[in-house]
Amino acid sequence: MSAAIDPAILKEAAGWLVRLQSENLSASDRAALDRWRERSAEHAAAWARAEDMLRGFGQMPPRIAGDALRRLDRPGRRQALRALGGLMVLAPAAWWGARELPWRAWSADARTATGEQRRMELADGTQLVLNTASAVDIDYTSRQRLLWLRAGEILLTTGKDPAPVARPFIVRTRQGAVRALGTRFMVRDEGDAVRVAVFEGAVEIQPVSAGAAPLRVPAGSQAVFNGREAGLPAPVDDSAASWERGMLAARNWTLAELVGELGRYRRGVLRCDPAVAGLRVSGAFPLNDIDASLRLLEKTLPVTVSRITPYWTTVAPRTGVTN
Repeated sequence: MSAAIDPAILKEAAGWLVRLQSENLSASDRAALDRWRERSAEHAAAWARAEDMLRGFGQMPPRIAGDALRRLDRPGRRQALRALGGLMVLAPAAWWGARELPWRAWSADARTATGEQRRMELADGTQLVLNTASAVDIDYTSRQRLLWLRAGEILLTTGKDPAPVARPFIVRTRQGAVRALGTRFMVRDEGDAVRVAVFEGAVEIQPVSAGAAPLRVPAGSQAVFNGREAGLPAPVDDSAASWERGMLAARNWTLAELVGELGRYRRGVLRCDPAVAGLRVSGAFPLNDIDASLRLLEKTLPVTVSRITPYWTTVAPRTGVTN
């Protein structure tokens, strides 16, 4: 069992976390943080718990983690400090248990860790690819072929059903179901919504709420839906699934969008300074080496990559440059 840490020291560590998120630390600030960590074994242990929290943010679904971090960007720093301090005072076992959500993902039939991808062939010949931090349960019966997407993102190329009677192929999510109609398609759980992109064939989306209208999405289209309704289809192309090939294809994205996507493949927190968030970016970025992708950004944009700890990285303006 871990030794108890003085709550006052934990609160100081929480204060450093808030500063890391809400402002860019100067060289003297970083030196002050180093001196604080080295003050005693208890200070070092408090900071180790803080780093556990950073890793925890990296394990959260992207939208949930993003919301939590954005709240730290807001002016209410005292409230943020109290919240973080309270979390850090929790016993380590309670903290680890609290952050591992959704729990069903950890017992799923197939899952991937942050930065990992996995390919599978199912019993009917369907090709399944799990993206980073994803989890799926597989439930084939005599009546249907069912996948439960518990977390993350999957790419499917459905096989021809070998059963005597063709069974429907369905992907269920918290927001509703996606029925394949002879298809290559992608499903991504974004927390409060689900994104579906269709590359071949078509799918039918059915939100979970009773009375919600179904939506047919043809090849070359994508749609976003929640439990109540589905949005109108919009164009999409194969670059949306470039992650299957180990690359992230950006086409006139904002830097904030790109950094948010790269952060899905890296443990800890990867954030974009608001001063450069609106810069436009196009290009292909390797997903098996996020540090290489960040170096590419430094070469092509007026930004610098600042690493306060191994689990907290910020893409910020290069000295003397703002958006």
